[in-house]
This record gives sequence, C-alpha cells and structure tokens, in this order.
Amino acid sequence: MKLEVTKLVKKFKSTTAVDDISFKIEKNNTLGLLGPNGCGKTTSIGMMLGLITPTSGEIFIDEIKLNSKNRIKLLSSMNFASPYVELPKKLTVRQNLEVYARLYGVSNKAERIEELIKDLNLIRFLDKNTGELSSGQKNRVSLAKSLINKPKLLFLDEPTASLDPDVGDFVREYLEKYKSKNELTMLLASHNMKEVERLCNKVIMMKQGKIIDSGTCDELIKKHGRENLEDTFLKIVRSKDELE
Repeated sequence: MKLEVTKLVKKFKSTTAVDDISFKIEKNNTLGLLGPNGCGKTTSIGMMLGLITPTSGEIFIDEIKLNSKNRIKLLSSMNFASPYVELPKKLTVRQNLEVYARLYGVSNKAERIEELIKDLNLIRFLDKNTGELSSGQKNRVSLAKSLINKPKLLFLDEPTASLDPDVGDFVREYLEKYKSKNELTMLLASHNMKEVERLCNKVIMMKQGKIIDSGTCDELIKKHGRENLEDTFLKIVRSKDELE
C-alpha cells in the first residue's frame, strides 16, 4: 500500500504537536521517522492509524482518503506495534493472538496463529499471562499481533526499545525476512540509528512538530558532513537554526 500525508496538523489547545507535515511512502518501501522525544512522531502515527483526528490536513492510503466513512475498511489492511501500548495483561499470549485474530477478521485464525508462534519462537511462553512476560518476550508478542492480519501497511513505534542486542537483532532480521516474502509498506519510528540504516529506504527528521530534513541515510550523512546517521541525527536535533 502507498501512504501519502498532506499538510497534516494536530493542535492540542495552544500546543501544536504536529505542524504542517507532508510526505509519501511508496508501496513496499520503509520510511524512517526520526526525531527527539516530544517532536510529534507518535502523534503523527496516531493520526495515520485513525486514532487521533487531525486538526487539518489529509491522509491517503492507496489514494483513498482516510476518514470516518472508510476508516474501518482501510484499517483492516493496516496494523501497528509499540512497546508503549500494552496488550491485555491478564490474557495469555495465545488468548491475545486469538482475540486480535477475531478483531481483524482473520479467516484462517488457527493456522495463522500457529505460523506466528513458530516464526517468532513464542512456544515457551504461549500459555503465560502477557503481563508476566519479559520486555523482550512482550515485544515479540506485540510484533506477532501486528502481523496477525498480514497487513499491507505496518506502523512500528520503536519496536526494539529496551531490548538487549540479541533480541533486537532477532526482531530486525525477522522484519527483513518477512518483508522480502510479503507485500509490506512500513513506517518505522526509532531512536536506533543502526536499525534505521538497516531497514529504511528513506528517512525524515522531525523537530518541534516539523519535518526539518529528509532523504536516504547516505544523502543525509553526506549533506551534513558526518560519518554515520547517529552523528547526523545529533547534529540536526542540536542545531538551533535547523527549523525551516
């Protein structure tokens, strides 16, 4: 699926959280959404998921406007994962996956759940309550939930935050393999610059609700005269005159 955001604005009383942002993600590409905490990344994702109503601006998915009339239809082909959004803690892992499979109208529920259990190695804690899991286990369950309906458009909000290097690498490798075998467009919000360099075709950088730069990782590194994306990110967010 193709995603296009046009002049998107979100105001909360006197605070402008997202300030006139526009960008596109072409089908089967991955866009990195970068910026310091509080820059508007999560609010932007909330609007693209139809969870937050924009103050102004438009969101198009495969050239269809996301609005109240077609929201349910469009959302059936989308999903998201975030370590900051807890799954029901008192349900077991299996029960969570069964509930979300029903919510997304998955036709072959049992087969799809077993496939994800195997792929993401969930078998050891399948019958544990989700609230009892480690952060690494929770992240893998959240990723399984996000792929339960085989989405064509996936939003990932810091999917490897607080994970040890081994589990983080497992998640990144799994996403690479999954994307190589399935039609999938992704938006990845992350503070892990190596992750962004590895997974993203292009990145946009936000600051104070605005997009202040965009391009491929190599283009931005070269433009700002740095050796890697992390140094480029630090240079941009610390600069006082980067806002356009």
